[in-house]
Amino acid sequence: MEGIIFIGIQATGKSTFYKQKFFHTHLRLNLDMLNTRNKESQLLNTCLALHQRVVIDNTNPTVEDRRRYIHLFQKAKYKTVGYYFQSELEKSRYRNQQREGKARIPDIGIIATHKKLILPTYLEGFDELYYVQIVDQDFVITEWKDEI
Repeated sequence: MEGIIFIGIQATGKSTFYKQKFFHTHLRLNLDMLNTRNKESQLLNTCLALHQRVVIDNTNPTVEDRRRYIHLFQKAKYKTVGYYFQSELEKSRYRNQQREGKARIPDIGIIATHKKLILPTYLEGFDELYYVQIVDQDFVITEWKDEI
């Protein structure tokens, strides 16, 4: 089984990437839909018990944020995969301005997440890590090299 953790500030393409790459194979969990960590934890534990492939579609900017998922994936003997989304502040703020309604978040939220963003490393327990960029409206995926 496979557990995927998305990493990156808001408006970097994470949810769109999920829809394009994993919609038909993995269940998507995120706090925008579930609203509380308790609901997220219950659903994640159910997925693990049922051996369901899962994508954690949150910002996960810190090692501590990612640790809870990595620990659970390892305990359930899941392959743990991370996708880091290029997190350029001004590009994300621009993409966010194109959003409407609840999808658009205040700039201060993007800035706050950017300030605490820590690049992932294999030392955290990932089995695979990838770097995702948006180039000409398409996602370009490359293997992680512990540097950007």
